[in-house]
Amino acid sequence: MKFYDCQTAPSPRRVRMFIAEKHLNIETVQVDLRNGEQLSEAFLAVNPRATVPVIETDSGARFLSTAGCRAYLEASHPEPALLGRDATERAEVADLIAAIEADAFMAVAECLRNSAKGMRGRALTGPQSYAQIPELAERGRTRAGRFLPELNAALEGREFLVGETLTAADIDAFVFVEFSQWIKLDVPATLTNLARWRTAVAARPSAGL
Repeated sequence: MKFYDCQTAPSPRRVRMFIAEKHLNIETVQVDLRNGEQLSEAFLAVNPRATVPVIETDSGARFLSTAGCRAYLEASHPEPALLGRDATERAEVADLIAAIEADAFMAVAECLRNSAKGMRGRALTGPQSYAQIPELAERGRTRAGRFLPELNAALEGREFLVGETLTAADIDAFVFVEFSQWIKLDVPATLTNLARWRTAVAARPSAGL
């Protein structure tokens, strides 16, 4: 099996932490997004969408999204369960991941990709080029800032977002909080639940990868 990664990018980090929490040892191929390796002919043959993460199995099957990569890993290596231990938990984790992707990750990406000088002409991921829209940058920052109190509220009286153990929802929320620093969005001191949880997740070995 191969895992196509980019050490500096948030989306593959979600799978990288998932792999580490599963205690798996998977061959990793680094893709240099900063220098456009994802747009190379060689990588487009792996993933025509020009994005990471990608999981390639020994049989040649490829999964081209965070959801696809983690669904395969969870099914093939079910312990520890990171997508939920029963029907209720699996649904709760899925709901949280959907919210984090739509209202948190995409918000930070909207801000970053529409404001960073190094992303001019690359306002969206993928093989096509799109111009930046400065108004979207401010909207993204506002959206991301509004999600932080939602996470804080979700953690009231809880060690983790779902159940008694870490799940993929915690991984995604943690990577979002770290990613938000790219747009200089810090966790306010008033969000004590979020600060406590963030410290606990950051202490896990997977967070350092």
